[in-house]
Amino acid sequence: MQEEQNLIQRARQGDQDAFAQLYENHFDKIYRYVVLKIGNMAEAEDMTQQVFVKAYESIDSYRWQGIPFSAWLFRIAHNQMVDFVRKESKKKTIPFDESLPVLSDSNPEHEVEVKMEMEKVVLASRKLTGAQREVINLRFAGGLSIAEAAKTMRKSEGAIKALQHSAILALRKTLLVGE
Repeated sequence: MQEEQNLIQRARQGDQDAFAQLYENHFDKIYRYVVLKIGNMAEAEDMTQQVFVKAYESIDSYRWQGIPFSAWLFRIAHNQMVDFVRKESKKKTIPFDESLPVLSDSNPEHEVEVKMEMEKVVLASRKLTGAQREVINLRFAGGLSIAEAAKTMRKSEGAIKALQHSAILALRKTLLVGE
């Protein structure tokens, strides 16, 4: 944690290498969070880049108040996605199977099975509330702890635990019943 605070301080002073290290440390988590939310890998990569551009431009506004730097980045990503959804709501969307990542597995049958399972999970997650989806994305795609997800969503840890629990139960029920 101290090392990250040091990187942030250096980045605030204009040290581009320090910001590059912050970028390297957090890019994958932010990207996974975004790609699961919007379902388009190319768009998610662009949006993740924009998250870091905004973070770079406003690094001076970040203040350590017990909230991890990653929570600040997730908040920027969330705001980017809200803007994206507003703009995209008027555009044609791409078919789901085109948005799934291509696996490195050389077995096409296995790839199809994995894509089908991923599609089931995504479709089941659409039955969750917005808050439940957000918790699942932050916890499992973003890799945040319960405390970090709570700070990002500005909710108590108990509320995050309850949302996560109810989301998992709902997903399990939907996937087992096949609704």
